[in-house]
Amino acid sequence: MEEYFDILRQCPLFAGISQEELKSMLSCLDGKIIKTSKGSPVFLEGEPAAFVGVVLSGKVQILRTDFYGNRSVLTVVSPGGLFAEAFACAGVETLPVSAMALESAGVLLLDCKRVLTSCPNACPFHKKLVQNLLRGIAQKNLILTQKIRCMSRKTTQEKLMEFLLEQAKQHGSAEFVIPYDRQALADYLGVERSAMSAEISKLKKAGRIDCSGSRFRVLMPDR
Repeated sequence: MEEYFDILRQCPLFAGISQEELKSMLSCLDGKIIKTSKGSPVFLEGEPAAFVGVVLSGKVQILRTDFYGNRSVLTVVSPGGLFAEAFACAGVETLPVSAMALESAGVLLLDCKRVLTSCPNACPFHKKLVQNLLRGIAQKNLILTQKIRCMSRKTTQEKLMEFLLEQAKQHGSAEFVIPYDRQALADYLGVERSAMSAEISKLKKAGRIDCSGSRFRVLMPDR
């Protein structure tokens, strides 16, 4: 477990917690590490909402599938990122989403009940842990608000540009790398991949963007 301490200390859940406290905390929370191959699930929609996850290596995609099998990508979690914490606080019995490995991944799973409930040992770090958990959920709500803005746009091109302009703003640069491949981006925006690809081509021809793979550059209108 100690080999992952540098990654764990980047996780918002463990902000402000020393390495010595982290050792005690992981023992208290009964953390377990699982290894998942590319394309395999960490957990599936409908399974018990029993764990909070921290990505240790690779990337994990959080998605939801509707009745007809259409995917909607909610987010992609990189090393140090936290997922499934909202369900721990909500107290839901089963998970409304799935978590799939985008590439071979290592994940730390923490028991939800132990995260939310002070243990008999009255560990001094537990209050800080819960504060970090609530702060992390609030920050993800802000990210969800940004997705809602994208989804509320009427056309595929408007959704795409809303997303790219927000990414440029977040990176503080007109050039940036997005955390999605083309299919995942289409799923995130709730559009058909072919329609989105066509709009990307139109925007490139119009001189509004330039891109290669996941790297994009937003161009000034007069260029």
